[in-house]
Amino acid sequence: MTTALFYHPVSLLHDTGIHHPESPLRIKETLSVLSEADFDALDRREAPVIDKAKLLWAHTKSHVDGVFQAIPDTGYVAIDGDTVICKDSGEAALRAAGGICAAIDAVMNGEVDNAFCLSRPPGHHAERDRAMGFCLFCNPAIGAYQAKNKHGIKKIAVIDFDVHHGNGTQDVFWNDPDMFYGSTHGSPLFPGTGSEGEIGVAGNIMNCPLPSGAGSYEFRKVMEDKIFLGIQDFGPDFIIVSAGFDAHREDPLASLNLEDEDFGWVSRRIVELSQELCNGRLVSILEGGYNTHALSRSVALHVRALMNATD
Repeated sequence: MTTALFYHPVSLLHDTGIHHPESPLRIKETLSVLSEADFDALDRREAPVIDKAKLLWAHTKSHVDGVFQAIPDTGYVAIDGDTVICKDSGEAALRAAGGICAAIDAVMNGEVDNAFCLSRPPGHHAERDRAMGFCLFCNPAIGAYQAKNKHGIKKIAVIDFDVHHGNGTQDVFWNDPDMFYGSTHGSPLFPGTGSEGEIGVAGNIMNCPLPSGAGSYEFRKVMEDKIFLGIQDFGPDFIIVSAGFDAHREDPLASLNLEDEDFGWVSRRIVELSQELCNGRLVSILEGGYNTHALSRSVALHVRALMNATD
């Protein structure tokens, strides 16, 4: 048994334009690090295209149709001030969502122990009825409903340590008590959601905002004292990670001060939690991280933690 890496080169063709922080270089540099000998044991798999009908688990039909209608034949289209698409963005988005669904299947079928999806565009800002924050479709929520609807998994938890609050995942999960969303994020910061008072229909949302300048101590404390305890109380049958690495002190888009090893630590703790609560059922998907050097180093620690779970 092993850790799977789901990836497709079309993620490099999702072109957001010159100087856009959510660029193909994020994947290129990370893929280079994951090609080193330390990662030879990864089970490398191609992320498939998702059946578009599955997007409706998390999104309205008008939103799904609107995204594909906006795909240009040439050049760029800005869906909003941050979210830019090109002719290959539709396939990239379908394979990002398809990759996490395939990863869920691989874990549930016993083919691998856990998986990491190296994909773009990211997903956790995409709400039911709109794309935003670089995100077209809410990949972690779609993966959660793959586990529920295809495999009969009742309770799924998403842990999100991206520096930006995953308003999209929260929006999709808000009225579903079988879905838990736990997030640490900087505040005040885009998208302006994620207060502690936002708790969902059944206390199934747990937001833990961190003040500007917070670092390792604050992050680890809130993870241990709140997020992990909340997950334990919820008792998930599957854990999904929205793995954003932009809380790193070197990241240009935020103002938290995490170090590489904070991401190694939280990854190991999530692996332990998955082994304790749900037989190690764990899938992770890339969200943010915009200093490519810090991103690739942090992802390496994250994936190493997943791989060590199989030792």
